[in-house]
Amino acid sequence: MASADLRQELVCSICLSIYTDPVTLRCGHNFCRVCIDRVLDTQEEAGAYTCPDCRAECQERPALQRNITLCNIVGSFLSTHPDQEETGIFCTYCVDSPVPAAKSCLMCEASLCDKHLRVHSKSPEHVLCDPTTALGNRKCSVHKEIYKYYCPEDAVCICVSCSLAGKHWGHKVEMLDEASEKKKEKLRNVLQKLTTKKEKTDKGVQSLQERRREDQGKAAGVIETVTALFRDIRRQLEDLEKRVLSEISRQEQRVSLSVSDLIQQLEIKKDELSGKMRHIEELCNMSDPVTVLQEPDTGDLCDTEDTERHDNQTQKDQLRIS
Repeated sequence: MASADLRQELVCSICLSIYTDPVTLRCGHNFCRVCIDRVLDTQEEAGAYTCPDCRAECQERPALQRNITLCNIVGSFLSTHPDQEETGIFCTYCVDSPVPAAKSCLMCEASLCDKHLRVHSKSPEHVLCDPTTALGNRKCSVHKEIYKYYCPEDAVCICVSCSLAGKHWGHKVEMLDEASEKKKEKLRNVLQKLTTKKEKTDKGVQSLQERRREDQGKAAGVIETVTALFRDIRRQLEDLEKRVLSEISRQEQRVSLSVSDLIQQLEIKKDELSGKMRHIEELCNMSDPVTVLQEPDTGDLCDTEDTERHDNQTQKDQLRIS
């Protein structure tokens, strides 16, 4: 029982769930930060802000002070108590042993098993709902009456007395089920729009992925073509280099052979000239005039010079042709 009572104290009166990041107004009431922000946003156009619980009013938007103590209590409670879906909700009146509840009565603020439900009051004010621990939050904190209506202007659930007097007097109110269906319809429309946007986004992502694959394929084809082209160019350059080097080597060998032949011929002529020079020197050194005069005339030596001049020119011409 103590656990159920503590859970009720930790439930936000706006969303009817355990506090999430609880904040405190000046009047001392606590709400989830997101919930009270949403309510204050709806009250902004009216020029006045009121507490959803006590209706305390202020002209300026109230500053939201984080309730650290309550936040720590919520954290400790959630860590030591499993969620409702795990443990279930038990009958308030079965104190000897826990029995799962079949319904909860908003008027009695109690959960009932099948046995106690059969003897429960059938009067209209005893409203039954699915088992819940947030029974106190389904009643008006001011009039202690069950919520019957919803005030769109203040975005809060209200009881019959709230709709007939107080801050909600003159406001257009709606039945809870009607307001809930309208909100669900809006949520469904939002969901439909989000679904459509998501589908478009998925198609866009798919299209871009396909385009990326196509671009990658094209790039791979271009890389392969360029690689093959440069490979062929390198092969042609290598073949050309081999042919040029081979031709240079062949020309060098031919010229070398020609020059070797000419050198050999000149060596022979040089030996002949040396022999003639020695013979002439011997004649010049003789004292016997008869011997000197009996030697043939030296005019053939001049012919030899002309012949040598002709041979040298012929050798140059041969090298040039090579």
